[in-house]
Amino acid sequence: MTILIIGANGQLGRELQALSAEFPNLKLVPIDRSTLDVSDAAAIAPFCNSMDFDVCINCAAYTAVDKAEQEKELAFAINAEAPAQLAAACLAKGAQLIHYSSDYVYHNQENRPLLETDATTPQGIYAQSKLEGDLRVLATHPSALVFRTSWVYSSFGHNFVKTMLRYGAERGALRVVNDQIGSPTYARDIARMTLELIQSGKATQHSGLFNYSNEGVCSWYDFAQAIFELSGVKCKVGAIPSSEYPTPAARPHYSVLDKSKFKAAFGAEVPYWRDSLKGCLELLGY
Repeated sequence: MTILIIGANGQLGRELQALSAEFPNLKLVPIDRSTLDVSDAAAIAPFCNSMDFDVCINCAAYTAVDKAEQEKELAFAINAEAPAQLAAACLAKGAQLIHYSSDYVYHNQENRPLLETDATTPQGIYAQSKLEGDLRVLATHPSALVFRTSWVYSSFGHNFVKTMLRYGAERGALRVVNDQIGSPTYARDIARMTLELIQSGKATQHSGLFNYSNEGVCSWYDFAQAIFELSGVKCKVGAIPSSEYPTPAARPHYSVLDKSKFKAAFGAEVPYWRDSLKGCLELLGY
């Protein structure tokens, strides 16, 4: 089975490639921006038509949440138009599309784990572009899978874990917001889940929208504390409210995802966030 990985140089794309040896029956074909620039919508259909593949995993995303406020056109091109074009191209070829979305699309006032059916009131360009991508994929390709996830980190790329480790070593003391609640999610867990569903055939038995994140709940402050505790980096962390750390784009105050639908459909175990964090830190040499 041949699988295209669009956005192969990002966190998730690199995690998929890192796991390739565990899935010898799957032929992963990494596609980076030098081969296909998804911000060029007109290039997507011809590229897909030129390739033979069974599944397309779209890891490409515009994720600069604050910068998106000044780059609306680019954010929507990558997060909304490109997924729609990929969905159409995959449908035409009879190929499966797997796409990833964000907890940011909800941003509602529900202070309980969020369901796929909950209201979406995205705040900011990034969140709006991600929701538009979800809607267009689901409307275009009836067999597509869309996974909404949260607080993604990896041993690859730029993310909160690596930033905390760097700042912790440099400064010795940090202040981190404690009133934004969610679930840190290891990109390797997302990658493994995806490849397992493809290899088992379950990816074609279900379609539509599913929440997926690591188990457990914490604040960014708790997350930072755990990073330093498990890594052994000595850094004092102070808790502050979001009001003391203003950003151009609003962040959801509560974005814990309910994974009941995912578990019922796929019967897969979901790792606990601290266990996954420990595994990532070990890969980083801590």
